[in-house]
Amino acid sequence: MRAIKDSVHDWVEVDGVAEALLDTPAVQRLRHIKQLSTIRLVYPSANHTRFEHSLGVYHLADRALDYLGVTGARADTVRAAALLHDIGHGPYGHQTEGIIQRHLGRHHDDVAHLLVDGDIGAVLREHGLDPERVAATVRGDGKLGQLVAGELDVDRMDYLVRDAHHTGVPYGTIDYGRLLRALAFRGDDLVLAEGNVATAESLLVGRALMNATVYRHHVSRIAGAMLDRAGERLLDAAALDPEAFARMTDAELLGALRERDATADAARRITDRDLYKRAVWAERGDVPDGVVDADYAAVREFEREIADTAGVPEREVVVDNPGRPSMPESSVRVVVGDDVRPLHEQSPLVQGLQESQRVQWRFGVYAPAERVPEVAAAAERVLGLDAVGDTSEQ
Repeated sequence: MRAIKDSVHDWVEVDGVAEALLDTPAVQRLRHIKQLSTIRLVYPSANHTRFEHSLGVYHLADRALDYLGVTGARADTVRAAALLHDIGHGPYGHQTEGIIQRHLGRHHDDVAHLLVDGDIGAVLREHGLDPERVAATVRGDGKLGQLVAGELDVDRMDYLVRDAHHTGVPYGTIDYGRLLRALAFRGDDLVLAEGNVATAESLLVGRALMNATVYRHHVSRIAGAMLDRAGERLLDAAALDPEAFARMTDAELLGALRERDATADAARRITDRDLYKRAVWAERGDVPDGVVDADYAAVREFEREIADTAGVPEREVVVDNPGRPSMPESSVRVVVGDDVRPLHEQSPLVQGLQESQRVQWRFGVYAPAERVPEVAAAAERVLGLDAVGDTSEQ
């Protein structure tokens, strides 16, 4: 057994298959992927890594299994999946996920290719576990997979409290101890036991407030959108293998961006926090449905049209379309009397949170500070919306 001091959970005890997995290269790589990627440009202390988070998810999964009375190989499968759930992330985590999906056709929780062969597969087999089943659990498949990837998963519980701790923002400090103790199965569904509607509501409130103040902060959105476009140019300019791109660390990606003429300016801007500014920052009611529902290819075409209309280089226009707002946690199942109900059917508070998401929603168009006026005017014409310039400090 190995005892590891953690900033959130105090001592995390790791043994068995999880201890054996700790020193595999794929898990150690997570030390070099920041949990909050470009959000640390807003909150300077948010420098925690996906390695720490993975340990926390393992710890909470271990506690949940104890409360649920799950033992043996089934429990070890969940413990392994919890520790390994983030190994499929690319550099800068979610900020490059779109690039990996477009080029490789997989989400970060599609990790079978990393588990079946190599060091991880060997460790899992040595402990009597099926790598394919562990990979399925990471995806959230099966009854116990809901603990790792679902509306009540321990992944969400850890990142909310961990991100709140490291940013200094108090809103994500949910009572995960109560949540873990309230977990139960009704048939194959993971639910919260009777008397825990408020417990479920607290999870949604925490997530909604963290979205507003941390996860969707406009500075992080600008940097993330710039990083996405620079990553695409890197793959084009360097003829880089997408698989190699997907296994980079944060530092390796930034170094690769610096080395190419097509991406060097983006790397400098991200490093120096000399980011593009908001030429448009529009509310939901000001953006046509056709723009809100536009896919990535259409968004890139918008960028080309706006740049052409404004008379600026294409790379100096970034359109940031967040898509329609959603709140998957609102479908958390809670026991009420003899019934199991989705939370949104039981809680009026959920309706208010959903409306809050709609009010907070923003569509962005970004450009270098000196290009903002012409890009704002061009975006208004091309997209059929009222441009909302922003000259405040960013």
